[in-house]
Amino acid sequence: MMTAESALKLLMEGNKRSIFGYMERGENFRERREELSQKGQSPFALIICCSDSRVVPEIIFDQGIGDLFVVRTAGNVLDQVGFGSVEYGAEHLHIPLIIVLGHEQCGAVKAAIDGEEAHGCLKAIIEKIKPAIDTTKKPKDPYEACADNNIRNTVAELKNNAVIKKLIDQNSLTVLGAKYRIFTGEVEFFTERP
Repeated sequence: MMTAESALKLLMEGNKRSIFGYMERGENFRERREELSQKGQSPFALIICCSDSRVVPEIIFDQGIGDLFVVRTAGNVLDQVGFGSVEYGAEHLHIPLIIVLGHEQCGAVKAAIDGEEAHGCLKAIIEKIKPAIDTTKKPKDPYEACADNNIRNTVAELKNNAVIKKLIDQNSLTVLGAKYRIFTGEVEFFTERP
């Protein structure tokens, strides 16, 4: 059984390989797909990340098919459907580690700060990010400060979710925030570690 600590170690090691371009997970996709179709999935980490096409968890962490359970939404925010996906992964797949992975240069964060008018369902994304805007201080880079706060807010929401809280209280789940540096490829983890 994978622990949160060993899952985090795999992600950190994979990120180091990815940064330097020494990817190891070049497995035979067909063979692995067939194996997973027969045995079922058992991902070791759940990643909640932005839909941004530059943020691809399997590449960022050098992992293969079946290793990660990924929930993607613009701005890495969650609604009821997103929470349902996370609950499924944590409760039914017994994933020990959840990472909320934000990133630099997030367009959804920029739209929230710049006050861009959003229509339709996009408005819901902007409204979820707005509480992360730091109006009490004047940060050096308000976009990156908001992105960091948005990650922390999603982590806090997860920790207050009844299903996730129960698993955390049972010491079977850890939830962490992290930020992907697009230019360097580095993932910076924040909050406590398992």
